[in-house]
Parts: sequence; C-alpha cells; structure tokens
Amino acid sequence: MPFSILYFILSVMLYIVALPLLIFLSFKPKYKQSIPSRFFLFKNKKFETKNGIWFHVCSFGEARALKPVLDKLKNEDIKITTITHTGYEEAKKYNAQVRYLPYEMFLPFWMKKQKVLVVLEAEFWYMLFVVAASRGTKVILLNARISERSAKKYLQFAWFYRKMLKHVEIVYAQSDADKNRFLALGARNIEVIGNIKLAGEIKKTKSYEKPTVKTIVAGSTHEGEEEPILKAFIKYKKENDSKLIVVPRHPERFDSVYELMQKYKKENSLSLSRFSDKVDFKADMILIDAMGELNNIYAISDIAILGGAFKSDVGGHNPLEPAFFGCQIITGKHFFHQKELFKYVHHVQYVVADEIYEAIKECKYLPPSMVEEKIKLDRVIEKIKEIN
Repeated sequence: MPFSILYFILSVMLYIVALPLLIFLSFKPKYKQSIPSRFFLFKNKKFETKNGIWFHVCSFGEARALKPVLDKLKNEDIKITTITHTGYEEAKKYNAQVRYLPYEMFLPFWMKKQKVLVVLEAEFWYMLFVVAASRGTKVILLNARISERSAKKYLQFAWFYRKMLKHVEIVYAQSDADKNRFLALGARNIEVIGNIKLAGEIKKTKSYEKPTVKTIVAGSTHEGEEEPILKAFIKYKKENDSKLIVVPRHPERFDSVYELMQKYKKENSLSLSRFSDKVDFKADMILIDAMGELNNIYAISDIAILGGAFKSDVGGHNPLEPAFFGCQIITGKHFFHQKELFKYVHHVQYVVADEIYEAIKECKYLPPSMVEEKIKLDRVIEKIKEIN
C-alpha cells in the first residue's frame, strides 16, 4: 500500500509537469480524441454497469485480435478500453461499451468493479492492475509477451513488475520464451497457448478486380519506409510491368505519403491514383487512404512488402493476413513484436531497406508465403466464464 500511494503521487506530479505538452498535443489530429479522453476525461465517462468482462487493448491490431474471443462471449456484458484512436474505432465495431483508458491517476476514481479484466499483450499499467485487484476484479493477461529486445529492461525493474504481477490471476503467454521471461519477473500460474491472432478469421470486406500486371502492396508502412520502397519499385518497374499500392499504417500520414508519391510520379512519368478520389487500379501507383482496406488489397496483390520492420522502433506487423491471401512477403529485420507470429509463416524474405529491390526480383523463384498453424481458445473462454 505505501508503494501504491507513492506511485500515485508520482503520477500526479508527472501529470502536472506534462500538462502544457498534453494541451498542445490535444490539438494535433492524431491525438485530438485520445488525449482529451485519457488525460482530461473529456467524453470518457465510467462504464455504465458493473460485473462485466473488461478487455484492455492498446491499438488497432490488438482490438482486431479480440474478435475470435468476443465471438465466443456474445451473451456477456463486454467492456473494452483502448489507448489509440485507431484501436478505439476498431473496438466500436463490437457489441461492447468502449472507452479510452484514463491516465493512471484517474483510475481509482473512474474504475468500476468488473468480474474480470483481460489485458492483452504488454499493456502493463501499475494502477490498472492494483486498482482492479483492490475492487475485486480478477486480472488475466492474454496473448502476453515480453520481446527479447525488451526483456533486459524489464529485468532491471523486476522488483517493480513483481509488485504488479502479483495481482494477476493467470498469464496466457504467446511462447515458452515469453513464459520464462514472466517467470523471471515473478509471475505465477502461466500457460503457453500461442498467439490468439492465429485464431482470428481473416477475410476481405470488398472484392476488387485483380490487376493483370505484377501487383506489389506496401502494407502498414511507417514514416521513412515508403521512400526506399518507392525507389525499389521504380527500379523494378523499368524491367517489369508492375504496379505499387501503398497502404500507410496511420491515417494522419495519408497526405504526406501522397505528396511523396506525387514526387516519384513526376520524376518517372507514372500515373498515380488516390483511393479517396475514386480509385483507379489501372494506375501505376495507388495510395489507399482509408482504414479497413488492407485485406481487400492483399487479396489482389502478388507481393506484400510488410512495413513496421524496416525501422528499429516499431517491431513489425501481423504477417498472417498477407500470407492468408497468398502474397509473397518481404519485410524488414526489426520484427521483434511479431516474432511469435512469424514463426508460423513460411517463405518470408527478411531484408534491410536497401535490399528491397533484390527481394522483389527474388520473388519469381519463391512460392507464396503460407501459414500452417491454428490455436484453440476453449481454455481461455472457460476460464473467463468461470470467474464470478
């Protein structure tokens, strides 16, 4: 208890220091909903009911990964909290009460008792765990992971995570390596079930006519990744009839990516189309500036250059979707957050940004990427339902 009081006081002090920055960021398009909701409780009221099943996720990918779990809990009172705007919008698709997770100092006053709190992946917030447990809410970690890259930092503060994890009922880890890292941090009652994203149904929402030329999609790209992809594509296109479809990860970057593509269009006399301007799939380059279209694009593509792994600070993105649609996958070497998923996907090329052109050329000698594994969620669902 003394430590929790000290932690709460420190969170208040940090809030006061960061207040000017928070106000400034509230006017940025990327944060104009999440920061006012999380740090000022603007339009972020408490859950309306108690004793439901509460899931906490970070962003879009984790919110989407909930679907197979929620499909088996259709008659339950479901609540979801999230951190990012894209995660919030994805969570709103479910039959659930959806909120942004408030900053930690607000949680003792905001949180209502629920039967169970299911926290996905690595969303470790001290006050979230402590306040939930103090209210009689059982805490479960699902799809739990600690990446190899992060493990050393966690171990340096093992005393802190030991205090946090003692409030956790059970940990469902992604892999044996994750289990060992949680054990080193003092966690108990750990089961390895694999990555729940393997249980998800992958499907398209629209059908587009497949282009007749070699179609390359750059999916879930981040700042600094589009340029080397565009350079590689231009070089490849001079030798092969092909087209490039770019799908940035974050909507606030759509305009800047379009400007970059316009530069390459002019320099190389290519045609360019933008999805929001009545897309033309006959163009040499296409920007998909809409959310929820990536699977539809994978379905008409031959090669998928999967973003988020050409930079060292993102950790990669889900390879299951392009593999499901038979794309040949090229990605970077910094996929540490997705290492468990990539174990199940075969025929992937892992390259640095300067090697993308050679990897595209190499695709003609390789089979499509494929997934050979599924997991069952029955044990998890039974555990969630049995808690009263």
